[in-house]
Amino acid sequence: MFSTRTILVYAAVLLASGCALLQPDYKRPATELPQAWRDTPADAVTLDAGPWWKVYNDATLDQLIDEALADNASVAAAAARVEQARAALHSTSAAQWPQVAATAGRNRTGVSSVGAVPFPPGFGTVYNDNQVALDASYEVDLWGRLRNATTAARADLLASDAARETVRISLTADVARGYFALRAIDDQLASTRRSLADRTESLQLEKRRFDLGDISEFDYRQLQAEVDADRAQIPQFEQQRSEQANALAILLGRSPQAIYDQALGAGADEEDAASPVVVPSGLPSGLLLRRPDLVQAEQTLIAANARVTVARAAYFPQITLTGYLGSESTSLSQLFSGPAGIFQAALGLTQPIFTGGRIDAQVEAAKAQEQIALQQYRLAVQTAFAEVRNAIVAQSKARERLAADRDRVATLRVALQFAQLRYTNGIASQIDVLDSERNLLAAEQDRAAALLAQRAAIADLFKALGGTWSS
Repeated sequence: MFSTRTILVYAAVLLASGCALLQPDYKRPATELPQAWRDTPADAVTLDAGPWWKVYNDATLDQLIDEALADNASVAAAAARVEQARAALHSTSAAQWPQVAATAGRNRTGVSSVGAVPFPPGFGTVYNDNQVALDASYEVDLWGRLRNATTAARADLLASDAARETVRISLTADVARGYFALRAIDDQLASTRRSLADRTESLQLEKRRFDLGDISEFDYRQLQAEVDADRAQIPQFEQQRSEQANALAILLGRSPQAIYDQALGAGADEEDAASPVVVPSGLPSGLLLRRPDLVQAEQTLIAANARVTVARAAYFPQITLTGYLGSESTSLSQLFSGPAGIFQAALGLTQPIFTGGRIDAQVEAAKAQEQIALQQYRLAVQTAFAEVRNAIVAQSKARERLAADRDRVATLRVALQFAQLRYTNGIASQIDVLDSERNLLAAEQDRAAALLAQRAAIADLFKALGGTWSS
């Protein structure tokens, strides 16, 4: 026979081994990242602290982003999901504490005087019962089921908070892109209107020459066709502007009535006002792991890992302590007297013996969910790394494209002056002037598109880096 002391020792060993068995075994998955980013230009720009969009030095954009962060529906929904996760954490962690409830009841009961249990003469068959008590229950969390469930809920909260930050970063980038897209359309529309005005004036002059017979009808109709082409482009740009303004207003969180009533204008500045932004040389690529979407993916993995342990805890006994303390009396006047006191203390233990494989299935399902979260984390890291590299290259190439388009516009403006001079002196034809005007208009529109691409590349880079690159 084993002594009581021996049994207690074995029980302590069993409990310790059980607790050790059910500890989460999470380790951050290994990621092979290079020491620093490649393809970074030599003329690196280091930013001051503050919101990333301040690099544009655009007061109108600052105002629009502030409005979007305050009123955008996606940001509000993400914030609500954080509060939902916080409430879930509080609910889960509350299960680790004793549960106490107050109960009170009064009933009047009538029993049969000729029933299976006969009552002695004079014993009343109708009686009252009054009871008040404090009920308490507590689950002894030996195996960490409740503790690990709380760990999972806490990771869910952190994942929700990271998801909210991802939404905010994406929103600021989308507002910047949308705002500068609106400005690009305005630039293209302005250049087209200037071209239309110049060509309309030229058409009036050529009409007099045509009436006098100085130019052929072919030359006159060619110029007239160019005027009509400019007129046809303007409604297209105006439609694009309206659509872009509506899309930007939705990002800002404006109501349908506000979208309809309030015209959304874009600021204007020199295209060189915003300094080109590049990733500083030597920036460690490990900072990428701070991206909110990667934090969200890792916290989701942590939660899934903890829930595997929660599922395993179902193999072990569930130990609960219950009890109550109160008073019971047939008379309200004696309810709180000494003889009316009642109490109960109980220890309950439930050990699964046969569940038809239900617990095994739950454990396997939790493991599978952990594997899903693991692969999603790895994919998120790979995707994030590719996005940063693409953004670095895109910004560098966008700067090169913008520089080339600026030079092209400057060259074609000079070429147009020479074409007009040659035409005035009778050296060249009207077709040469039209070709120069057409080329200049296309170049100005391409420059507006290139400027948009360069500014959008800045937004994409910050978005890819998680909103900043400060260490």
